[in-house]
Amino acid sequence: MADHLEASVTLPSEPASVSAARAHVAGTLLEWGLPADADMADTVRLIVSELATNAVQHTLGRSPTFTAALALDPDGRLRIEVTDGHPRFPKRLPAAVQQDNGRGMVIVRWLTAEHGGRLTVRPTREGGKTVSVELPWQVPAEPLPTAGRQEP
Repeated sequence: MADHLEASVTLPSEPASVSAARAHVAGTLLEWGLPADADMADTVRLIVSELATNAVQHTLGRSPTFTAALALDPDGRLRIEVTDGHPRFPKRLPAAVQQDNGRGMVIVRWLTAEHGGRLTVRPTREGGKTVSVELPWQVPAEPLPTAGRQEP
């Protein structure tokens, strides 16, 4: 496994920033060797999208920015974090069938469990919170080139 890698971006708490956070994460994963079409890349992008959306929608103007961060540890764990300045921890909202929202943390919890990860929420020193998801880092092995090789 490679050395410890980190990447983060701080964005304004506005709807357009959700796609910017997702794009930043997608580019970082690609730099770290995870193909854009890998299932793991889709999972990480969806987790970031849901957490960034929560940071924009549920901070009630008390967090002018949020930070989306990735860290890849040498022990093979990918940490995904979204930090905002609002002190209230996320809570599971009752999601009626007719509702169009309220399922973000349910999705994040399910994806985290599905991939053998761990979800935590902790306060920041500045009075906000960080929602963190740790997942096993799974980069698909590259196939061996077959052109020019002869079978014995």
